Amino acid sequence: MHYPIPRTLEEMAALSQQPVSEEVVAAAIAGVTMICRAQGHSLTQIQEWVLAEDDLLDRKTRQWLSEAVEVAWLTIDTVAVTTRREGDC
Repeated sequence: MHYPIPRTLEEMAALSQQPVSEEVVAAAIAGVTMICRAQGHSLTQIQEWVLAEDDLLDRKTRQWLSEAVEVAWLTIDTVAVTTRREGDC
């Protein structure tokens, strides 16, 4: 199944209602990256947030997620162009 990249917090919330799969995780990473970028945050800021210590993810998983965010950041323009929705400019 194909999931569109969420572009709003409401779409992110709707995505969270889906069963966890590789596609849902990829869409969530791309969505968060796009939303943060649109809000003027830098890749460095996002990676700092991801790498911050927490009780949810271990260090190895946080590192993997940081790298996934970087890949999303670097490819986001291409993805946005190829997944435009009807009515987008």
